[in-house]
Amino acid sequence: MKKEFVVIGLGRFGGSIVRELIELDADVMAIDISPERVDEFAQIATQAVVADTTDESVLKSLGIRNFEHVVVAIGENIQASILTTLMLKEIGVGKITVKAQNDYHEKVLRKIGADQVVHPERDMGIRIANNMVSNNILDYLELSDEHSIAEIKANDKLAGATLIELNIRAKYGINIVAIKRDKHILVSPQAIEKIQHEDILIVIGSDTDIHKFEKKALH
Repeated sequence: MKKEFVVIGLGRFGGSIVRELIELDADVMAIDISPERVDEFAQIATQAVVADTTDESVLKSLGIRNFEHVVVAIGENIQASILTTLMLKEIGVGKITVKAQNDYHEKVLRKIGADQVVHPERDMGIRIANNMVSNNILDYLELSDEHSIAEIKANDKLAGATLIELNIRAKYGINIVAIKRDKHILVSPQAIEKIQHEDILIVIGSDTDIHKFEKKALH
């Protein structure tokens, strides 16, 4: 069975989600209030619909409660985003992910029952800033205000040593959860695993500890 999703709001963020889901072989109903935007996705999405999702009867008529996951990617209109989320919750949608404009918007969304709230612009800003500051940090994903997952490129200082020799968890308080090596990923690597030059370490920990590791272990 293909996974089925609804994406409401076909701006840059919502549109990119529709395209990626289709690439991943999912069924996607794409919805926007703008006929021009819906036309753009008519040939891409499984189904593309012009609709006002702040109207509960419209949501019910589209059968949205039968979809396992709905993404609310409405752009500038915070009121429409909140009302749509509220309606989706009321009709019994299983999982709702919503794009937030700011922290206040996020607080409201969480109060009314959004399962996941994303800040694409803020998160992208954090990732770009981290990538600019460090040559070793390749990617950065916030888990909370203080904790993240980072992809860090191993250099000559780490190459040739085993994880147990480096003792990274005790020294820096971070965990190496996986190692990317060429096209392979070693998940939960053994303590005797030897790090190779150009390995990419996927680490998890507090932002402070990740930066401490990056500064002290790699420079």
